[in-house]
Amino acid sequence: MKKTSIKEIQEQLKQSVKPSFLDELQHDPRKGVQQALASYHKRMEAEKALHNQFVEMNAYEDDLKKRGYCFIAGIDEVGRGPLAGPVIAASVILPEDFYLPGLTDSKKLSKEKREQYSRTILDKAYAVGVGIATAEEIDSLNIYESTKIAMQRAILNMEKEADYLLLDAMNLPIDIGQTSLIKGDSKSVSIAAASVVAKVKRDTYMTELALMHPEYGFDKHMGYGTKEHLKALEGSGVTEEHRKSFAPIKDMI
Repeated sequence: MKKTSIKEIQEQLKQSVKPSFLDELQHDPRKGVQQALASYHKRMEAEKALHNQFVEMNAYEDDLKKRGYCFIAGIDEVGRGPLAGPVIAASVILPEDFYLPGLTDSKKLSKEKREQYSRTILDKAYAVGVGIATAEEIDSLNIYESTKIAMQRAILNMEKEADYLLLDAMNLPIDIGQTSLIKGDSKSVSIAAASVVAKVKRDTYMTELALMHPEYGFDKHMGYGTKEHLKALEGSGVTEEHRKSFAPIKDMI
């Protein structure tokens, strides 16, 4: 009887396989089979680690649900540090059966992963809201107060009212129970979801802004103070999207 080829085995290992098949491969003397088997086990270990991480990041949500809360919103923002563009916050309520292993702090994800995860979150979430605080508001109020405003707008823009909030290192002056978590986007799946949505929204905003002001390269640095951005500021001046209260821009005007 003809042996199954290594290529066929590699394809089979991409699917769900029975323990008996794995045991059979374990005793196959071919080097290529053993390499395929080792790759399979490595992939399974990685998937298990992501699953365990996802379960751990649901701990706060699970505890709140046991206490009777049903609509737990994770809130996070993106864009505190740049010299240009708005602060954008997102508020996300995830459904009971939501499962997206690998979801974590948006800064730890590739652009492709963020966009993929954002599409899934927007499709599956029970409610999503986005809030913006403009560069003008940042200059008028300061970055901290503007961040709070963006977050409150995100909460108000959800199609469903939250009964509890999980926030990344922030407290809001609103009458809803809330918990502030340091590095919350790595500890809570709801906050992580909000961080991904906010990051993709802001990157899209800055990419569109780059079409209006191509000389600044906003699509490359997203408004942060890179050498390219600072050089463009020296050559082309300050736009309405620049934060005039931030150094070194405030010294240019």
